[in-house]
Amino acid sequence: MHIFFSFNSLSFIVLVVFGLCWVIQMLYHWGLFSKVAFYKRNARPKLDEELEPVSIVLCARNAYEYLIELIPVLLNQNYPDFEIVVVNDCSDDDTEEYLKNLERLEPRIKPVQLKQHLNFFNGKKFPLSMGIKSAKNDIIVLTDFNCMPANDQWLRSVVNCYSHNTEIVIGYSPFVQKKSTLNRLMRFDSLQNGLLYLSAALNRHAFMGVGRNLSYRKELFYRNKGFISHYTTSVGDDDLFISQVATKKNTEVLIDPENAILTTPTDSFRIWMRQKSSRYSTVSKYNMRARFSLSMFHASGLLFYLSFIALLFMRPAFSITNGAALYIPILAVLFLLRLGSQYIIYSKAAKHLGEKGLLAGLVAYDFLFAFLSPWLRLMGRMNVGRE
Repeated sequence: MHIFFSFNSLSFIVLVVFGLCWVIQMLYHWGLFSKVAFYKRNARPKLDEELEPVSIVLCARNAYEYLIELIPVLLNQNYPDFEIVVVNDCSDDDTEEYLKNLERLEPRIKPVQLKQHLNFFNGKKFPLSMGIKSAKNDIIVLTDFNCMPANDQWLRSVVNCYSHNTEIVIGYSPFVQKKSTLNRLMRFDSLQNGLLYLSAALNRHAFMGVGRNLSYRKELFYRNKGFISHYTTSVGDDDLFISQVATKKNTEVLIDPENAILTTPTDSFRIWMRQKSSRYSTVSKYNMRARFSLSMFHASGLLFYLSFIALLFMRPAFSITNGAALYIPILAVLFLLRLGSQYIIYSKAAKHLGEKGLLAGLVAYDFLFAFLSPWLRLMGRMNVGRE
């Protein structure tokens, strides 16, 4: 048997790209994402006397319909000492009156009423800063008006992550499951992003969190002058702040599907695309390590599929004497090895993060986001600093 190599052929170059991307993708799945997939937390639950007082802080604009459902559930949290700071960000619905009435009946409710917007603090950063300033406790737990704790243990699960050196707790918030293609896309995207930022935090290189389930100390917020370093950017109150203040020693991760806080997703593809593009606009402000890691993951995923498809239609980079393509079976094996690895890692991670019903469409979702994520990142870079 004679094997002829065409080292100068275009197909050989594409084959090398495919091989490199395969290696990079396998390193991400088994070297990084496996930290979430095989995560085990053995920390002892804290006794009531060990639990520090907590301030839950959330911002709301025209969110009355959400608040009337969320606030009673938050008040019912099984936690010895906490308050709920609700920032009414210039609402023109019934939010203000509802919070005033609630304040008279419930001493744990602390409304912060904002009457006008400040142009120099875009987006959510000013109202959130006012909420944190108004909080009386050092441990701040953040969530959003469109979120809902799965049970009365969510707050305990957050604070149980705090130890002597802990200043930040990064959590995950799965979307409420619905029977729609958009919902499955959103949940797969959330799962994949969760793997990226949670595994980085477990690897002691945290670069972001999500404001739907995030906690940090008020002292840390003031010590780093809050959002001043990126106040001109309309988003980033969660990821840019965490990227700025997280260290190898001060950050813990909350992975607890039983005591999760769920997020109500949008039903509009256009709104979701705008949210995604806005989120990607902050990536250029991450530290170099985080930018490199995200770029390598998305670029290798995109090139993996592009080179695989190209190799199926190109003249073989090497062949045996009868002209049969020797590398087609090799391509198939490598593709299936990656798919199998992805299935194992994603299925275990999805179980840890409370995501269900996504693995049947794994190949389709992964293929779509291999192209969609780089495009959204490009769109985000073009809109840095815009509303």
